[in-house]
Amino acid sequence: MRSSFKQLYQEKIYYDLLQEFKYKNIHEIPKVTKITINRGLGEAAQNSKALENSIQELTLITGQKPVVTRAKKSIAGFKIRDHVPIGLMVTLRKDKMYDFLNKLINLALPRIRDFRGVNSKNFDGRGNYNLGIKEQLIFPEIEYENIDKIRGLDIAIVTTAKNDTESYALLKRFGMPFK
Repeated sequence: MRSSFKQLYQEKIYYDLLQEFKYKNIHEIPKVTKITINRGLGEAAQNSKALENSIQELTLITGQKPVVTRAKKSIAGFKIRDHVPIGLMVTLRKDKMYDFLNKLINLALPRIRDFRGVNSKNFDGRGNYNLGIKEQLIFPEIEYENIDKIRGLDIAIVTTAKNDTESYALLKRFGMPFK
């Protein structure tokens, strides 16, 4: 079964962008290539239960098991030793990526308190969009009773767009609620 967002891209957004930006080659049309979800866990060095809970939460949210990121070197000021787990990362591609984007735009973002849209200044200059989420409770899979602590996560939406204008047009057509 094909993702509804993938179908939307192939049947509508693709042609809209072709008309708007007048591309000479169809391979120039921007598309979302991957979504990376990252969560830094400073307390994971001392608390292994926090790491286990975060792995479970990210697996529920994304449908894919996260990779544990480890410290590259020891830093005494942060009480971090070499190769100690300090975070989690998930990279979504293809259908899981489109399913997550659908869930983020239509279910999760509207559940944020006092939500007025995401900031349109979070583009990096090369067509990628970065978004910080302050609490994991906005995702429908996470139940309040099952979490030990409210933690945020970073979401990076990577596109093939050459600049921020093209990327903005792509994400706007997907329904991303910009301010």
